[in-house]
Amino acid sequence: MTDLLPIGNLIGMSRDEIVKIIEEEKLVFVTRLKEASNVQRVISSLIEGGTKVMEITSNTPNYLEEISKARKANPEVLIGAGTVINSKVAQEAINYGAQFLVTPNTNIEVIRVAHQSNIPVLMGALTPTEVCEAWEAGADFVKLFPADIMGIPYFKSLKAPLNNIKLLTVGGIELDTVSQWLDAGAHGIGIASVLKDNVSSEADFNEIKDNAMKFISKIAQY
Repeated sequence: MTDLLPIGNLIGMSRDEIVKIIEEEKLVFVTRLKEASNVQRVISSLIEGGTKVMEITSNTPNYLEEISKARKANPEVLIGAGTVINSKVAQEAINYGAQFLVTPNTNIEVIRVAHQSNIPVLMGALTPTEVCEAWEAGADFVKLFPADIMGIPYFKSLKAPLNNIKLLTVGGIELDTVSQWLDAGAHGIGIASVLKDNVSSEADFNEIKDNAMKFISKIAQY
């Protein structure tokens, strides 16, 4: 385990610099797997497909070690931690090199911990109250989750009075709905649908690469 000790933000990027990259890419790929043994190969497939920003969720086995490995092996991309539900998970993820944090919930303490380490937060929220609380507490982006359940009409209704807030949409977004969300005013999207429940064969990894390329090509139109 010696080579997997906490590494921090090795490349020395500031919070603002990381936020700028996420804004430019408009796309965060979510890596959530049942087997830790496949994480690095999935990361490589996503990168081969052109991915620049991705998260490894905390409910992926050995996710801290996988973040550390991915950071060291791929300094050219942003590796964040997802499913960061509280400040303890936040600090652990930062210690092991996460360059940004993504939450499914509204937990203001996560923002405090992250900003102390110059790390941005994509904070989950659903209601207008949660969205405003997250933004006023300093969230760098507010992540509408689960977006697909609420739908684009809900997002538009939310965005209308809250158009100053950087809103990402995450949850159930497919290739054929990307344009709808961005046209509705989303600052970016989070995608988990490039992954299958079980990833093991060469064909699976090639499919991940191809799917990543398709999403990136779609986003490039904006």
